Amino acid sequence: MSPVLAAADVVPAPSAVRSVWDSPLYRGATVALFLSGLGTSAAAPQITLFLVDDLHVSLTTAGLYYLTSVTAPVAGYLVGARSDRTGRRLGLFRLCAVLGALGWCAMAFAHQVWMPFVISAVVLAFAGGAGSQLFAAVHDDLQATASPIGDGVVSVVRMALTAGWIVGPVAGSLLAMTSGPRVMLMATGVCTLAQILPMGFARARSAPHADQAAGAEADAEVPGSQAPARPHVGIRTMLPLLTFTGLYVLVYAGEPIKYGYLTIYMHDDLHLPTTVSGAVIAIQPLIELALMPVAVVVARRTGMMRLMVLGAAFGVGANLCFALTAGAAGMFAGQILMGGVWGVFAGLGIIVAQRLLPQAVATASAVFMSSTAIASALGGLTGSLGVSLLGLPHVFLAPALYGTVATVGIAVMSRSRHAAG
Repeated sequence: MSPVLAAADVVPAPSAVRSVWDSPLYRGATVALFLSGLGTSAAAPQITLFLVDDLHVSLTTAGLYYLTSVTAPVAGYLVGARSDRTGRRLGLFRLCAVLGALGWCAMAFAHQVWMPFVISAVVLAFAGGAGSQLFAAVHDDLQATASPIGDGVVSVVRMALTAGWIVGPVAGSLLAMTSGPRVMLMATGVCTLAQILPMGFARARSAPHADQAAGAEADAEVPGSQAPARPHVGIRTMLPLLTFTGLYVLVYAGEPIKYGYLTIYMHDDLHLPTTVSGAVIAIQPLIELALMPVAVVVARRTGMMRLMVLGAAFGVGANLCFALTAGAAGMFAGQILMGGVWGVFAGLGIIVAQRLLPQAVATASAVFMSSTAIASALGGLTGSLGVSLLGLPHVFLAPALYGTVATVGIAVMSRSRHAAG
């Protein structure tokens, strides 16, 4: 064969970034998820202050607010199951975004103590369903086009959510300080509603859905037509997904403990300068963003589940650094390791979840993404009890133990027939 012909036959590998930019669906989902992360993370650190300063509740009562998030997985499952039955991902995305916007705006006008609790448990529980529907729509499109770089595309889209969480807390703090928490909550509602704009009138294609039990294949969805019925998904079918999600909860549970107590530990016990403690907190998301595309490349060679074993082990090491070291170097080391945790899980977790339930990817996406609410409740409860029993910094031994269980559990899953890549 002529060298010229051989060279002509070589087709360069498509770029995930270029694919995202060229597709209205992928590009819109990326911007929408950035806005979602921006709005949610702007409000999250300010909610307690709003409850205490504006509604005059006690710190104990304010802490109970975070328990309202336990309804999110139920709402996420209902949205995901509906999506898998109808195939109408983007319609449900827009509905969840509107509900989220209404919930945050209602929160801004709350004047009774019970109102934020009810709004969070009943209305905002559905807001997280918007993101899961976007990931389901992206998955369907990647399957329909048989994209060879699907994992890379999902990772790029997921990075936008992380980027929003980097910017949001700073923006929310500044807005609350200058204009008050109610204006900040209204701005969160605007960001939540604004997710709809970058999607425009985009429509998602549906990939064929394989019924794993019968080997039957459903027809691809035709825009504007009645979607075919999706196969019923039972609890037994969902067990691998639920197991993986439960292990992910154990990995994530350390995050609320860290954000609740690491800054206090660095300030009160280690007496680190504010600039140093701020740098410690800021380094994790930067490491996370840098490692997310790397994790996709490495996972293609090692397998996703095997790489997640290493990621969970990083979390154990990070919490041991927080618990057993007493200096800035240990805090930086812990946060760098934690950046490795989320560089792996943030980029690959949603992909693994969808592969563990391929016949119902919207349900898988919703269950996985809403599990952070359970993890936050578990972490908050563990931190509260752990500080009173163990004190600082030994409270971080609790998430290290959780992480050890998760590492072992994911290692077992990686060797089973349910391993997703």
